[in-house]
Amino acid sequence: MATKDMFSKNRICFDLKATNKDEAIKELIQVLYDDGKITDKEKFRQAVLKREEEFSTGIGMGIAIPHGKSDAVKEPSITFGRSNKGIDYESMDDKPAYLFFLISVPEESSDIHLRALSEISRKLMHTEIREKLFKAQSFEEFIEVFE
Repeated sequence: MATKDMFSKNRICFDLKATNKDEAIKELIQVLYDDGKITDKEKFRQAVLKREEEFSTGIGMGIAIPHGKSDAVKEPSITFGRSNKGIDYESMDDKPAYLFFLISVPEESSDIHLRALSEISRKLMHTEIREKLFKAQSFEEFIEVFE
């Protein structure tokens, strides 16, 4: 499955309301749940938090890529959220995160989440890509970055 196929206009939030890391994760999981991609919000949240315990997925440059593997996930999906104010995500550079990519995959998935993580990270290294995501107002403008 191609990374761009893991996105959906139903799993995009251009104005996250969260003010902290835990709220951001919950808000992204709610979007994922509302789209019918997970069966149990709390079970998946625990998988994401377990991963966060290893080290923060706030990679710096205003980006966080939380992810989790769980049998509560029906199919590989990515939920995108943007915070216009920034959220303290305990990022590696100690700066707020603005762009969030929640990667969710079923427990039995192979390395699909690692490929998605790698592709997203590579693209977001470029300032112009991050700027496009900051300015995007529609799914079409957003997904253009991944085509």
